Amino acid sequence: MIDSHCHLEQKDYDKDRDNFIESLKKELKAVVTSCAHPKDFDLTLEIARKHKNFVFACIGLHPEYIKELKESELENILEKIRQHKNEIVGIGETGLDFNWVKEKEWQEKQKELFVEMISFAKEIRKPLVIHSRDAYEEVIRILEQEDAKEVLLHLWGEKNLVDRINENNFYVSIGPIIASSKNHKKIVRDIPIERILLETDSPWFGNGGRGTPLNIKIPCEKIAEVKKLSFEEVWKGCGQNSIRFFKLSIQ
Repeated sequence: MIDSHCHLEQKDYDKDRDNFIESLKKELKAVVTSCAHPKDFDLTLEIARKHKNFVFACIGLHPEYIKELKESELENILEKIRQHKNEIVGIGETGLDFNWVKEKEWQEKQKELFVEMISFAKEIRKPLVIHSRDAYEEVIRILEQEDAKEVLLHLWGEKNLVDRINENNFYVSIGPIIASSKNHKKIVRDIPIERILLETDSPWFGNGGRGTPLNIKIPCEKIAEVKKLSFEEVWKGCGQNSIRFFKLSIQ
């Protein structure tokens, strides 16, 4: 029913964005688009305004771009978010990425930014959407250290930390990768359905083409298999989880 994490501001959608979004409305209840770079802030808000109550916006600073972000840019984007906080449903994606950023110095700067974003999310009372590639243990440690409460772990991929996810009542969003990943099937097995959301990370994970939010049907089917539930139960339940987590105003 709801794609909880995609990127409609990406250039992959430039040629037909509005028509593409209109086509999604025939099958989905809503999509949550995630702006991960300051340069895309204005376009993301424009998309959410144009498709009000169907497209909802998260705004964050992706850890992959840590080397590009100047202090003045950071202050500017946080101020813009403050000014438009009523048009935003979450802060993210933010977090750590030790795959694309391997230098220890820059990883430490990622951690500093992550702590700042957690504090900022608390200040404006918005939930967090977390990126955690190859930095799972550190992400959980910092979230616990900073007493983060409203947390969605986007495309989480470490089954050995599921107990801590459950202890903290964090949410997890599951994408099409579950179709080919035993690891993600085990994660789904061990997390209550009440804290699982569907996502696609579109335009990625498109099997060689452009990804679409309609691909939430793939994780929905696999979650249903793992949990021994019907497709409809997962489809509706995970949609309700998205509405609850992001406090979506859907007509």
